[in-house]
Amino acid sequence: MSANQTDPMIGRLIDARYQVRSRIARGGMATVYLASDLRLERPVAVKIMHGHLADDENFKERFIQEARSAARLAHPNVVNVYDQGQDDESAYIVMEYLPGITLRELLHDHKVLTPEQATDILEAVLAGLAAAHRSGIVHRDLKPENVLLADDGRIKIGDFGLARAASANTATGAALLGTIAYLSPELVTRGIADTRSDIYALGIMLYEMLTGEQPYKGDQPMQIAYQHANDTVPMPSAVNPRVPAELDELVLWATARDPDQRPRDARAMLDHLFELQRGGVEPGATAINRTMVLPPAMAPVGPSGRDTAGQGPTGDTQILSGARHRTGPVLPAGSSNADALSRKATARRKRGVVWLVILLVLALGAGGTAWWFSTGPGAHASVPSISDASVANATSVLESRGFTVAKTRARTYDAVIPSGKVTGTKPRGGAVVGKGSTVTLIVSQGPRSLPLPDVVGSSESAAKSKLSSSFTLQQSNHRFDAAAKGTVLAISGKNSAGATVDLGSASTYREKRPITLTVSLGPVPDVSGKAFSDAIATLSEVGLKGVETSSEYSDSVSQGLVIRQGMAGDGPVVEGATVNLVVSKGPVPIEVPNVSGKTLRSAQTELEGLGLIASYPTCTNILCAVIDWKSTLKVSSMEPGAGTTAFKGDTVKLSYNQ
Repeated sequence: MSANQTDPMIGRLIDARYQVRSRIARGGMATVYLASDLRLERPVAVKIMHGHLADDENFKERFIQEARSAARLAHPNVVNVYDQGQDDESAYIVMEYLPGITLRELLHDHKVLTPEQATDILEAVLAGLAAAHRSGIVHRDLKPENVLLADDGRIKIGDFGLARAASANTATGAALLGTIAYLSPELVTRGIADTRSDIYALGIMLYEMLTGEQPYKGDQPMQIAYQHANDTVPMPSAVNPRVPAELDELVLWATARDPDQRPRDARAMLDHLFELQRGGVEPGATAINRTMVLPPAMAPVGPSGRDTAGQGPTGDTQILSGARHRTGPVLPAGSSNADALSRKATARRKRGVVWLVILLVLALGAGGTAWWFSTGPGAHASVPSISDASVANATSVLESRGFTVAKTRARTYDAVIPSGKVTGTKPRGGAVVGKGSTVTLIVSQGPRSLPLPDVVGSSESAAKSKLSSSFTLQQSNHRFDAAAKGTVLAISGKNSAGATVDLGSASTYREKRPITLTVSLGPVPDVSGKAFSDAIATLSEVGLKGVETSSEYSDSVSQGLVIRQGMAGDGPVVEGATVNLVVSKGPVPIEVPNVSGKTLRSAQTELEGLGLIASYPTCTNILCAVIDWKSTLKVSSMEPGAGTTAFKGDTVKLSYNQ
């Protein structure tokens, strides 16, 4: 199972803006992911600090310092920082995404770089580092892993995680920051760093680019640290004879053990590199009849501790220009002037022939070398980076650069690039290969169709866990439903035309396509029987708005209480929806009728018909025992009186004469 499939960050939406797509790299402090900025619709690199470091304030501060340091720099050779924040417990930095490789990967593939390639990379790194030094920032962790080579040819410095202000030169605790292979002597011995410490690390990188190896080796880090503190970096030409003297001297200048003997900062070293180029000495060329004068601080120190400026690999002084003082030949005794002149002329002719042969051999060698590496079998070229292009356009670009395009094509699934378009090449873009090499196009088959788990009815967290590794989860929709809160009610996606489709009955779905879950907010609260104010508060707590739409008389619900509720409009009930409330006005009022003069039975029937209770005493007259006195005797008075207001169930007392 791949790292992307097991990484819980894949598919996560950070800060409601950055959709994590895949993992790019993992380091000691953080992991870098490829993500999509949904707001600006562009790819970005998101660096997320490891969760176990979240409680360590020192690590957290160093992580945030990286964002602040890099954000202060605006330079073409420094990776741009767009944003910084914290999502849940994860601190993150949003950076410019550069498709390509690191210098470490380039060295791994090609071991040794040509002087021209090394100088190009050196110039770009120095330019970005000069901007940092000018802003008062020391990188403190320069190494090939932090030099990015973009597919479009851009070269940038990244990872300012150990950067600090140039004036803050005291190391933290007893630990030495940075990678041991590139630590300057003063960092090893005293734990301090300034701009010249970055220059030292850059000198080690230049040595590694020219030779394919680091100058110091050892089984333990302390062995390498000891060599940094006590030994002198050898000249690259001792390992690779093709390295020109100018680059030898540049390495020795940058890696001098004494910081005062190095360039004061990246700008000084870059200016000198420009001077070498303006002086007509291209990296890899042979210096003939020209004196190269180094700045006083550039005088390299040899292994013995002696100043070796102006000396060749053997330590013998080399005078490259200017007249050499010589005395005339001493004539043998007895020789005439004519004989001496004849011998001198013969010697000059012999020397002339020898020099002519030497020059012809050198010219033929230089011409042959130039042919070999420019158009001959030794010529190399960089494979252009091609992505999201048609097969015809990709073929045209490659053939215009002198490459042969293979008739057969590799195919791969791609969640982003449409089917039929080129996703890349073999060898990959940026690889340096022989001119005329065959390049195979890798063509997208579009996203894969993957099994779609049945998540309707499960919890939202369980559904996301099943879907996030294969598909792109969008912000969930929520609505009120009889199902328990957090239950997935529906799942939808997009078809090839971009229209929304229901995936409830689908068994497969395209990889990385968007998916939206509809999740229950639980049932709408029942507020019947509550006081109106309490009902409003209850609905507001869940994001609903209660409104009194009418009031009714009710014999069963007291005045001011909610009789019933209903939703305004049709469709799903979502947060912010309105709930219509019917409020009780209490029982229906009854006007007591005038039943005076009516028989008791008639009065009782009329009052009970209105919901009132008729009350009167039993007749005690002896005649009442033999007659229907309720139908005979008439009401003489009533309480309450006629015309008063009563309510259902109230009692009206009737009086009569016996």
